[in-house]
Amino acid sequence: MRIRREKRNPPEASSASSDIAFLLIIYFIVIAGFSVNRGLLLNLPEKNSTRLLLKEDILRFDMDGAGVVSINGNRLDNDGVEQNIRQTIAERPNVAVVLEIAPSAPWQSVVSFVELAQNLRVDSFSFVMKEER
Repeated sequence: MRIRREKRNPPEASSASSDIAFLLIIYFIVIAGFSVNRGLLLNLPEKNSTRLLLKEDILRFDMDGAGVVSINGNRLDNDGVEQNIRQTIAERPNVAVVLEIAPSAPWQSVVSFVELAQNLRVDSFSFVMKEER
C-alpha cells in the first residue's frame, strides 16, 4: 500500500497571513489616531511679533533642588505663589512669569508650577535651567 503525500504550497504562495498582518497594522494606526494626548498647551508668540516687555513686568521665581519655590529669597507654598501671580497680574496685566529651575528639582514640582501658571492664564511664561555649580 502506497501512501499519497500532498504537495504543500510554499509560504510565499499564500498571502492570507500577510493580508491579515497588513489589516491589523492599518487598524492599529487608525485606533492610535483617536487617542488624544493632552499635554501642556502654551501659547507661543507669533514669528513676527514685536512685544515690548519692561523690567518691572518680569516676575521671577526660583525653584531649588528640593522643589521649593521662592521669590526674592522668600519661600512660598503653592497658595503663596498663586496669590503672588494673581496680585501681579491684577496690577500689571502685561506681566511675564519666569521660573529659574535647579537641575536637581523634581520634575513634578516644575509641572505643577507650569500647570498653575496655565490655570491662572499667564500670557507670557518662561523657564530657565540654572547652571550647575
